[in-house]
Amino acid sequence: MLTLNHFLLLSAALFSVGLAGVLARRNAIVVLVGIELMLNAANLNFLAFWRFSKNPEPLAGVMFALFSIAVAAAEAAVGLALVIAIYRHCRTTNLDQVDSLKG
Repeated sequence: MLTLNHFLLLSAALFSVGLAGVLARRNAIVVLVGIELMLNAANLNFLAFWRFSKNPEPLAGVMFALFSIAVAAAEAAVGLALVIAIYRHCRTTNLDQVDSLKG
C-alpha cells in the first residue's frame, strides 16, 4: 500500500533532479526542463496531500494541480520564446556565453 511518505519521497527526488539540472547545467533548454521537473514535483505534492487528507474537498487538489500545469505551460512558452530570441541574437544557448544583456 502506498502512503503519503512514498509520494513525498518521490516528489523530493523529482525536485532534486530538477534542481540539479538548473544549477549544474549551462544550456538554457536543460535549465527550462529542470524548472518543469520542479513544477511537476510540486504538482505531485498537491495531489498527494489532497488524496491523503482526512476530508478531501471534491477536486480541490486536482484544481490546484491543473492551475499549476497551466502556469507551467505559460512559463514554458515564454521561456522557449526567450531562448529562441537569445539564440537568434547570440547564436548560442549556453548561458555562460550570453553576456550581452548585462548593463
